[in-house]
Amino acid sequence: MKIITIIFMSLLILIIGCANVQNNEEGDTMNSVAVFDTSLGKFKIELFEDKSPITAGNFKKLVDEGFYDGTRFHRVIKKFMNQGGDPLSKDLSQVARWGTGSPGYTIEDEFVEGLSNVPGTISMANSGPNSGGSQFFINVVDNSFLDWNKPPASSKHPVFGKVVEGMDVVMTINNVETVPGDRPQEDVLINKITIE
Repeated sequence: MKIITIIFMSLLILIIGCANVQNNEEGDTMNSVAVFDTSLGKFKIELFEDKSPITAGNFKKLVDEGFYDGTRFHRVIKKFMNQGGDPLSKDLSQVARWGTGSPGYTIEDEFVEGLSNVPGTISMANSGPNSGGSQFFINVVDNSFLDWNKPPASSKHPVFGKVVEGMDVVMTINNVETVPGDRPQEDVLINKITIE
């Protein structure tokens, strides 16, 4: 009986230890944070790797590859959202095609109960179901009408993170002057994104 108790306690300690590795001091799962260094300042976004592993994992992979470095926020709509992630936006000669670029593949949509397009969230831009790749947008108002809640999921957008620092920078970007097509009049560069 003593051996069974020792084995049980050892397993319990092991389980608690593993749980502590997965949780931070507040009890939340430890997700990666993406640090956006832009021409208008820095902000940080927690990636929901625990809830949206496909979408957040794809974004993190692209960050690790330096995919977003040197891109621009190519579309900004006041009181709506800031959009980036198009590799074509690195090239000023491609300005007519900005908004059409991709990493050369698509990922499946990942709609998660309870994740909504509310202010400060980052969501996958797409051109229809399962067409996301690298482009994203950051909501600056409640855009929950973009949430998927019932079929068909056409043109709905999966949330995969939220701003945890620097929302003032996100709002500064949202208030830049734009030209027709919602392109910022002055470039808003994403110098680099890093993961911490």
